[in-house]
Amino acid sequence: MDEIELGQATIVYDDPEDGTTELTVDNEEVVYARDHWMLRSGSDDDGNDLMRQIPKERVHYVERNVERFEEEASTVRHRVESFASDVREKLPVGGDGQRRHRGDRGGDDGPTRVPVTDADDDGSDAE
Repeated sequence: MDEIELGQATIVYDDPEDGTTELTVDNEEVVYARDHWMLRSGSDDDGNDLMRQIPKERVHYVERNVERFEEEASTVRHRVESFASDVREKLPVGGDGQRRHRGDRGGDDGPTRVPVTDADDDGSDAE
Protein backbone atom coordinates (compact mmCIF):
# COMPACT_ATOMS: atom_id res chain seq x y z
CA MET A 1 0.00 0.00 0.00
CA ASP A 2 1.30 3.47 -0.82
CA GLU A 3 1.98 6.10 1.83
CA ILE A 4 -1.24 7.85 2.89
CA GLU A 5 -1.30 11.55 2.16
CA LEU A 6 -1.78 13.99 5.03
CA GLY A 7 -5.47 14.26 5.91
CA GLN A 8 -6.47 11.06 4.10
CA ALA A 9 -7.99 7.80 5.29
CA THR A 10 -8.00 4.46 3.50
CA ILE A 11 -10.80 2.00 4.25
CA VAL A 12 -10.67 -1.62 3.07
CA TYR A 13 -14.00 -3.44 3.16
CA ASP A 14 -16.04 -6.18 1.50
CA ASP A 15 -18.49 -4.87 -1.08
CA PRO A 16 -21.28 -7.31 -2.06
CA GLU A 17 -20.90 -6.39 -5.76
CA ASP A 18 -17.18 -5.60 -6.10
CA GLY A 19 -15.56 -7.88 -3.51
CA THR A 20 -12.75 -6.47 -1.38
CA THR A 21 -12.64 -2.73 -2.00
CA GLU A 22 -9.98 -0.20 -1.01
CA LEU A 23 -11.04 3.44 -0.98
CA THR A 24 -9.01 6.52 0.03
CA VAL A 25 -10.93 9.62 1.06
CA ASP A 26 -10.40 12.76 3.11
CA ASN A 27 -10.41 12.09 6.86
CA GLU A 28 -13.54 14.20 7.26
CA GLU A 29 -15.42 11.90 4.89
CA VAL A 30 -15.18 8.73 6.98
CA VAL A 31 -16.62 8.34 10.48
CA TYR A 32 -17.52 5.46 12.79
CA ALA A 33 -20.90 5.50 14.53
CA ARG A 34 -23.55 2.98 15.56
CA ASP A 35 -21.38 -0.05 14.60
CA HIS A 36 -20.98 1.23 11.02
CA TRP A 37 -18.27 3.03 9.09
CA MET A 38 -19.90 5.84 7.15
CA LEU A 39 -18.48 7.41 4.00
CA ARG A 40 -19.59 10.39 1.99
CA SER A 41 -20.40 8.84 -1.36
CA GLY A 42 -21.48 11.89 -3.33
CA SER A 43 -24.48 14.18 -3.42
CA ASP A 44 -27.99 14.09 -4.80
CA ASP A 45 -29.61 16.48 -7.29
CA ASP A 46 -30.51 18.88 -4.45
CA GLY A 47 -26.92 19.07 -3.20
CA ASN A 48 -27.51 16.89 -0.12
CA ASP A 49 -24.64 14.61 0.89
CA LEU A 50 -25.17 10.90 0.34
CA MET A 51 -23.68 8.53 2.92
CA ARG A 52 -22.70 4.89 2.47
CA GLN A 53 -22.92 2.88 5.69
CA ILE A 54 -20.66 -0.17 5.95
CA PRO A 55 -21.27 -2.56 8.87
CA LYS A 56 -18.15 -2.99 11.02
CA GLU A 57 -18.15 -6.73 10.26
CA ARG A 58 -17.42 -6.01 6.56
CA VAL A 59 -14.47 -3.65 7.23
CA HIS A 60 -10.99 -5.17 7.24
CA TYR A 61 -9.26 -2.00 8.42
CA VAL A 62 -9.20 1.79 8.25
CA GLU A 63 -5.83 3.50 8.02
CA ARG A 64 -5.50 7.20 8.85
CA ASN A 65 -2.69 9.68 9.07
CA VAL A 66 -1.33 9.61 12.65
CA GLU A 67 -0.99 13.38 12.99
CA ARG A 68 -4.63 13.81 12.03
CA PHE A 69 -5.67 11.00 14.39
CA GLU A 70 -3.83 12.67 17.28
CA GLU A 71 -5.71 15.90 16.56
CA GLU A 72 -9.05 14.04 16.50
CA ALA A 73 -8.24 12.06 19.68
CA SER A 74 -7.26 15.29 21.43
CA THR A 75 -10.50 16.94 20.32
CA VAL A 76 -12.59 13.96 21.50
CA ARG A 77 -10.75 13.89 24.84
CA HIS A 78 -11.35 17.63 25.31
CA ARG A 79 -15.06 17.18 24.52
CA VAL A 80 -15.40 14.31 27.01
CA GLU A 81 -13.57 16.24 29.74
CA SER A 82 -15.73 19.30 29.07
CA PHE A 83 -18.93 17.20 29.16
CA ALA A 84 -17.83 15.51 32.41
CA SER A 85 -17.12 18.92 33.95
CA ASP A 86 -20.56 20.19 32.90
CA VAL A 87 -22.22 17.12 34.41
CA ARG A 88 -20.30 17.56 37.68
CA GLU A 89 -21.43 21.19 37.84
CA LYS A 90 -25.07 20.40 37.12
CA LEU A 91 -25.35 17.18 39.15
CA PRO A 92 -22.72 17.36 41.89
CA VAL A 93 -22.79 14.03 43.68
CA GLY A 94 -20.38 12.97 46.41
CA GLY A 95 -18.88 9.50 46.75
CA ASP A 96 -21.57 8.59 49.29
CA GLY A 97 -24.36 9.11 46.75
CA GLN A 98 -25.63 12.22 48.52
CA ARG A 99 -26.01 15.39 46.51
CA ARG A 100 -23.47 18.04 47.44
CA HIS A 101 -24.20 21.71 47.48
CA ARG A 102 -21.59 24.27 46.50
CA GLY A 103 -19.35 24.96 49.45
CA ASP A 104 -20.56 21.82 51.27
CA ARG A 105 -17.39 19.94 52.11
CA GLY A 106 -18.48 17.79 55.01
CA GLY A 107 -20.93 17.83 57.87
CA ASP A 108 -22.12 14.25 57.43
CA ASP A 109 -25.16 13.92 59.68
CA GLY A 110 -25.24 10.14 59.29
CA PRO A 111 -27.61 7.95 57.34
CA THR A 112 -31.07 9.08 56.38
CA ARG A 113 -33.80 6.50 56.95
CA VAL A 114 -36.56 6.30 54.39
CA PRO A 115 -39.51 4.03 55.27
CA VAL A 116 -40.48 1.58 52.55
CA THR A 117 -44.05 0.29 52.42
CA ASP A 118 -45.94 -2.05 50.15
CA ALA A 119 -48.41 -0.56 47.71
CA ASP A 120 -51.31 -2.13 49.60
CA ASP A 121 -50.05 -0.81 52.95
CA ASP A 122 -52.51 1.67 54.45
CA GLY A 123 -49.73 3.67 56.07
CA SER A 124 -50.47 2.55 59.64
CA ASP A 125 -47.67 1.17 61.81
CA ALA A 126 -49.67 -1.85 62.98
CA GLU A 127 -47.44 -4.90 63.27
